[in-house]
Amino acid sequence: MKTTMKVEFDSISENEAFARVTVAAFMSRMNPSIDEVADVKTAVSEAVTNAIIHGYEGEVHTITIFGQIEGEMLELRITDQGVGIQDIEKAMEPLYTSRPELERSGMGFLFMEAFMDEVQVQSSPGEGTTVLMKKKIRKSGE
Repeated sequence: MKTTMKVEFDSISENEAFARVTVAAFMSRMNPSIDEVADVKTAVSEAVTNAIIHGYEGEVHTITIFGQIEGEMLELRITDQGVGIQDIEKAMEPLYTSRPELERSGMGFLFMEAFMDEVQVQSSPGEGTTVLMKKKIRKSGE
């Protein structure tokens, strides 16, 4: 059986915590371990923060999270309609940041890849970015 959710919220830093809690509540039906929840929450934080800081460059617009659970697979799509990414490969390099004046670490995509099983980035300059993340959740106790 497939279960889905969709949530939209303003691209303000206070909503990063909202996104983390919302996704954690959604995935709770999968009976994840504490570590799995922490991993997903960290990846969501990074994707949402990227949309706020890089996608919308501090302007307030909408971020959408679409979540899907099918069997043991959690899939999340985090989307903005911001400035987009000129060079996805470069943006995904460790320590690269398009906003060095904000003293960003450039580790967001690296953290997403470390905590999720799969990360894909689709982006078009001037149209926005979608980060697709997948993680297999094993039932606690297995």
